[in-house]
Amino acid sequence: MQEKRVSGVITGSGRYIPEKVVYNQDFLNHQFFNELGDPIQKPTSEVVKTLQKITGIEKRCYIGDDQVTSDMGHLAAEEALLDSGIDREKLDYIIVAHNFGDLQKDNIRVDTCPTLAARIKHKLGIVNPYTVAYDLPFGCPGWVQGMIQADYFIRSGDAKAVLVIGAETLSRISDPHDIDSMIFSDGAGAVVLEARSCDQPCGILKHLTRSDTLHHAHLLEMQVSYNPDYKDDTLFLKMQGRKLYEYAIKTVPQALKECLDRADLSLGQIKKVFIHQANEKMDQNILERLFHLYGEEKPPEGVMPMSISFLGNNSVATVPVLYDLVVKEELADHRISPGDYLMFASVGAGMNTNAMIYRVPLPEN
Repeated sequence: MQEKRVSGVITGSGRYIPEKVVYNQDFLNHQFFNELGDPIQKPTSEVVKTLQKITGIEKRCYIGDDQVTSDMGHLAAEEALLDSGIDREKLDYIIVAHNFGDLQKDNIRVDTCPTLAARIKHKLGIVNPYTVAYDLPFGCPGWVQGMIQADYFIRSGDAKAVLVIGAETLSRISDPHDIDSMIFSDGAGAVVLEARSCDQPCGILKHLTRSDTLHHAHLLEMQVSYNPDYKDDTLFLKMQGRKLYEYAIKTVPQALKECLDRADLSLGQIKKVFIHQANEKMDQNILERLFHLYGEEKPPEGVMPMSISFLGNNSVATVPVLYDLVVKEELADHRISPGDYLMFASVGAGMNTNAMIYRVPLPEN
């Protein structure tokens, strides 16, 4: 008789999307500058239109003035715990992926003491001292990496239940005079990963992570405003967009293929690809290149759900939020069924790239 395999299975998910919606037309009065500090001469209306065409973003959501990142993470966690039905006191770990800590509206200095995980555990009211809470700053791939770590804890027998949260406030760390500021948004997503013994492979099956720091460490970094007359020396998130795009379309498809090969699965077996919502054009290019690696002309319709058009890029939150939308059937024409193979992937600051293959458990006999 084949021995049952213990792995990490998602038993609940949740999200928090801020109430403040910012549309593209809200940027029409902005003055944008280039990296040399020169005003962009093109009319702002054309700048906004071009960005929408490339990224697919029509609107995004910003955090409330009285909120910080850990507040959003807490609200997403509460929903995930409710969805799973687990007693929160039985959580072995709380892993919180983020990059900038709790940024205040009028003071955007990074605040990570105590850690966001400690703050969220406190907000959750968890008494158990053996619920270990820690932060994971890993760029946009942080939540996927948190899932990989959680699965290791479960497979080793060290944990039976882990809460993995991705939360970020990018609206407060983006330069209002940088075109890229229109890409960024805020939000949080969370899942509960629990140990399950399956008759057939289920949960997280295989994963892959790479960090290309030698030549690409500074494709995203902190710099002063592009506006030479900006009021102070505040540091904002900056991207080398073209180089980042080139890195992603070259590296991510190959990483996804290698992860699939490790899982001994064919591309045709993957029902959904949940990829970091960074740029609609870039994500489509990554998927097409992945299919080309397998000799396929183009991906089938519906394999890659997208949320960037109405949520923007909220970093580590994009993948868990997207998963929550689909699993709860709140994204049109997307469904997940027992036995489906799913691929989760992300790319971001570092530069870091990761992927994992997940199988939705079949009903128990």
